[in-house]
Amino acid sequence: MDLKHNTLLDELDDYLLSIRGFSPNTLISYRNDLMQFFRFLKVRFQLADPDAEFDTISIDDVDLKVIKQVTLPDIYAFLSYATSKRSNIDSTRKRKTAAIKNLYHYLTTVIDTKMDDPTQRLEIPKVKSRDPVYLTLDEALSLLNAVDGEFYERDLAIITLFLNCGIRLSELTNLKIEDIQEETIHIVGKGNKERNIRLNDACVETLEAYMAVRPEDTDVPYVFLSKRKTPLSNRTVQSMVKKYVLKAGLNADKISVHKLRHTAATLMHKYGQVDIRTLQKVLGHESISTTEIYTHIEVDDVREAIYQNPLAGRNPGHKK
Repeated sequence: MDLKHNTLLDELDDYLLSIRGFSPNTLISYRNDLMQFFRFLKVRFQLADPDAEFDTISIDDVDLKVIKQVTLPDIYAFLSYATSKRSNIDSTRKRKTAAIKNLYHYLTTVIDTKMDDPTQRLEIPKVKSRDPVYLTLDEALSLLNAVDGEFYERDLAIITLFLNCGIRLSELTNLKIEDIQEETIHIVGKGNKERNIRLNDACVETLEAYMAVRPEDTDVPYVFLSKRKTPLSNRTVQSMVKKYVLKAGLNADKISVHKLRHTAATLMHKYGQVDIRTLQKVLGHESISTTEIYTHIEVDDVREAIYQNPLAGRNPGHKK
C-alpha cells in the first residue's frame, strides 16, 4: 500500500519522537527539510509545473512510488540546490542529510518497504570548525551590571543562569518550579536527555531574589513568567538579552543567547580549570567533539605555553 507523504511524515515524526527520543524542535526542522526535499523531487522528476513558485508546490502526491525512484545523485543534487539556491550553510546541509537518512532508515529498516536505501553511501557534509563567539570576563560583568528596570530580579536571574550554567534557551524557558531542588536544577535537554546542574552562589542568590517577587497568584508551573503571568517565550528572552547587550555597549549582531552559553563554557574552562569531560556533562553534549569547540585556546595562552617549555632557554647551537 502506497503511503501518502502526509501519513509518512506523521509516522516518521512518531517514530523519531517515541523511539529515537528526538526533540520537538528537531522534528520540526526535519519535517521542513523533507518537505523541501519532496518539492525538489517533484521538480526534478518533472511532476510539478516548472513555472510554479517552489515553496507553493503541493507534495500531497509524493508517495513511496516517487521516493523509491530516488538515487544517490538525486540527493546530492538536492544538497547542491540547498547550497546554491537556498544559501544553506554547512550545518544546515548536514541536518538535511540527517533528515533524509532518517527517512530512508525508517522506510527500509523499521517498516521494511522492500526498497533500496540510496543513503547507505551518502556522505555527511563536512562542517568547518569555527571558534565560538563569547564574552570576555569583563564583558560578562558589564552585561550583568546592565540589567535594570521593572523585571530586574527576573532578568538578572535569567542572564546569571545563562552565564554560569550554560543552559540552552529552550531549557531555560521550559524550567519548572519543581525542577529547582535546593541548589540543583533538573534540566531536560536535547533529545529529552536529562541532567542535573549544581547551582553556584550567584545563581542561588539571584533565583531566590526572583522567586521572592514572582507572582504567587498563578498556577503556571514555569519559573520565568511574563507581565501577564504566562511563561516567557523564547523570543521574549532573546529580545530581553539583546536589550541588555546593547545597554552594555556590546555588539548585538554577534552576541545572542546562544553566545552566552559559549561564554559560560569558556569561562568555566579558562578560569575554573574545568576538564572537558565535566564540561560535556554540564552542557549536556552527547558527543565530546561538540564540547571541544568551546575549549578553544587563546593565542596568548599558546604563546605563553611555548615560553613555559623547559627547553625554551636552551640554545641548541651553543655547546659548553
